[in-house]
Amino acid sequence: MVKIRLRRMGAKKAPFYRIVVADSRAPRDGAFIEEIGTYDPRSAEPYTVTVDAERAQYWVKSGAQPTDTVRALLKKSGAI
Repeated sequence: MVKIRLRRMGAKKAPFYRIVVADSRAPRDGAFIEEIGTYDPRSAEPYTVTVDAERAQYWVKSGAQPTDTVRALLKKSGAI
């Protein structure tokens, strides 16, 4: 199964996430198919989310399942 999920980047205690499309069997920070956005929880109020809405919609229509957190981020950004 293909999932849309967060990939953790950044330094210790300073997280930065990339929104990626990956096989559900791959590790959290392992191999992925495509990067479709970023999420910075430490930026200005409340946080920064950038998403390629067209690619997000393509993957959701193709059957990729977003995690709960990513689904909320996509809804707030207007991608789905």
